Amino acid sequence: MEDEVTKKSVILYPIYINSKKTIAEGRRISIEKACENPTCIEIVDCCKYLKLPCKIEDKAYPRDFMQRGRVRVSLKREDGTLSNADISSRKQLMLRVSEMVPRHPGRAKKQLEASTSSNALAKSGKGGKKKR
Repeated sequence: MEDEVTKKSVILYPIYINSKKTIAEGRRISIEKACENPTCIEIVDCCKYLKLPCKIEDKAYPRDFMQRGRVRVSLKREDGTLSNADISSRKQLMLRVSEMVPRHPGRAKKQLEASTSSNALAKSGKGGKKKR
């Protein structure tokens, strides 16, 4: 797979499809179509599902250098034909991946754990307004 992914491939940072980021911070698609906090691993799994050769690189996004990781995806084969006929551009790739990330199996587990831990936090502790 390393040979298939070349310098001519498309770079996809998770920030490009993150609904929590603004356009100034680096989001490239509309907020309605973006997904919440995607990871490189989720993006790679979606690309593999779409049968696109890809690999993770340990690089930082220049506008947000604290978040590490990017995905290099080859949309075309060496002979110039498309790897997936449905995806011919970077924009189409971002839209398809952002549709698939919320349904990722790892994400469903994270949301289930988060909901159980938030319920436990809501039950414990003192709530309400402070009296003056």
